[in-house]
Amino acid sequence: METLIRYRGRGFTEAEVAFVRQFIAEHPGDSRWALSRKLCETWGWVQPNGALRDMVCRGLMLALDRAGYIQLPPVKKHSSGPFTRRKRPALIEVDQTSVEVKVSQLKPLEFRQVRRTSAEVLFNSLIEHYHYLGYCQPVGEHLKYIVFSNDRPIACLAWSSAPRHIGSRDRFIGWSKEFRVNNLSFIACNTRFLILPWVRVSCLASHILGAMARILPAHWQNLYNHPLYYLETFVDQERFHGTCYRAANWIHIGQTTGRGKNDQTGRPNRSIKDVLGYPLSKDFRRHLCGGTA
Repeated sequence: METLIRYRGRGFTEAEVAFVRQFIAEHPGDSRWALSRKLCETWGWVQPNGALRDMVCRGLMLALDRAGYIQLPPVKKHSSGPFTRRKRPALIEVDQTSVEVKVSQLKPLEFRQVRRTSAEVLFNSLIEHYHYLGYCQPVGEHLKYIVFSNDRPIACLAWSSAPRHIGSRDRFIGWSKEFRVNNLSFIACNTRFLILPWVRVSCLASHILGAMARILPAHWQNLYNHPLYYLETFVDQERFHGTCYRAANWIHIGQTTGRGKNDQTGRPNRSIKDVLGYPLSKDFRRHLCGGTA
């Protein structure tokens, strides 16, 4: 049956859209939140860790409503979820005494995963006020880390779900569209990396990246109940050379097109970025390509 609408890379047929329309009619009085959760349960839309794909389902229903295919009930309350406007993280004062020593003098470093902990507000504050991109609330699977030396924060890293389609990455992996759709969750993207500006330690960034590649997979598995086989990141050519990634054995595999995921013009509309990848195992292609590579 012909696809009526596409959402997050998946096509939905007229029969599926009609099912959603009938589902809403059979649950009069339910809020959008309740409808999305019940629809997830009916369709079996769950994450590998068993959590409902509630936000994805709610986004689909909103897209169907905006396209005129269904009519959602009025909004009953405004959520404080990731799609709503949030206040900028407030500045939290930390020790800004200059650090200019050898990496060995900072050890042992503590890599603290802070998502859903009391230290998450500190992470958000540091990224907002000291990273050139500022803080943006992640959507989907993600983890946040603060690196401490003697209980003093010196660096922050954020890891999130990978973008659906990056041409140079997809060619490097060699997977088909089907395997990309099914196995994209096995890739994590380093969306923020910050060494605090008063920390000037040679080789610290590459040392942190090397340690993160060993630490991240187990944490991801524990929270999301699935493994990681590959890491990626994007380096703005106009600002950086990606030296610390290359020093940590990340591979330069190409560049972005500079068009963004919602481009309709076919022309670059943002800075072109280098694409770097880090396979977490020698047989990463076998895992990502269903044993065919």
